[in-house]
Amino acid sequence: MEETKVYENGEIQDKLIEETLLEILDILEERGYDPYKQIVGYLMSEDPGYITSHKEARSRIMAFDRSQILDFLVRQLKK
Repeated sequence: MEETKVYENGEIQDKLIEETLLEILDILEERGYDPYKQIVGYLMSEDPGYITSHKEARSRIMAFDRSQILDFLVRQLKK
């Protein structure tokens, strides 16, 4: 029998941010954009126009505060 895994709130939030960013990368690429430049533009300016509304990508990224996304990305440097 497997033991129950207990997740910290931060772990859940990180996973949600990671999954959202990966999906948005795919959506932006699908629409013909350079996904990295678009996400960087959004994070630097907070202008949602950098993210397409296709497949609700814009509303999905805006569900997170920009500082949460940046915090997640910087912490990935240590991994």
